[in-house]
Amino acid sequence: MERDAIKAAIIRIFDEKFEIVGPGADDNLRDAYEFDSIDAVELLHEIEILLDTRLTQAEKKNAMEIRTINQIVDYIEALARDRCLATPSGPE
Repeated sequence: MERDAIKAAIIRIFDEKFEIVGPGADDNLRDAYEFDSIDAVELLHEIEILLDTRLTQAEKKNAMEIRTINQIVDYIEALARDRCLATPSGPE
């Protein structure tokens, strides 16, 4: 999944699930939109759906310091990359 597609999906999730329309890529979500830890848990669930995978407790814990859309996109790109690297490529 490309960065622009990830960003578009996250912005759609913010609109549909949190009624936050057009958040700035570098807005502090907590300060600008009162995005709290309960919202963060729901967002992690949406990320699991987006990636079609379950996040580990360590991955969820790492996400708790995320504050901006750009950081969310970076986080998802890293998760996708890590999962791709962890998947065996089959017989060579």
